[in-house]
Amino acid sequence: MPTKAHRSMPSTKAAPKGAVRSRGVARLPPTDWEALAAMTDADVVAAARTDRDNQPLSDNDLKRMKRRSRVFVMRRALRLSQEAFAARFQIPLGTLRDWEQGRTEPDQAAIAYLKVIAADPAFVVRALGSGAK
Repeated sequence: MPTKAHRSMPSTKAAPKGAVRSRGVARLPPTDWEALAAMTDADVVAAARTDRDNQPLSDNDLKRMKRRSRVFVMRRALRLSQEAFAARFQIPLGTLRDWEQGRTEPDQAAIAYLKVIAADPAFVVRALGSGAK
């Protein structure tokens, strides 16, 4: 753990292009939103390719990346564990895990139920009554 004196020392890292240093911290200039809006897609790609630290993803990179299931994203947005989500909305835990890990897909009825949960989770909890935790 760095000491207080160590943390307050100015950074020796190179500041991004156009940045101004203030107390050892790089401050970027304000963003020119009009100039960005005027850029064509080709201009954006060309600018991105010049950024060594943030190269655009290649087709191979995109193929390697694993997408998160919509059920996982919804559960995380509600800040619930798998166990809590399954109990609150009366979904078998194993089924939820299968959906999230891509082993199975929700059927049409489950998709409709998940859409209702996404739209108004409090309503679903009230509708399920005392059986929901």
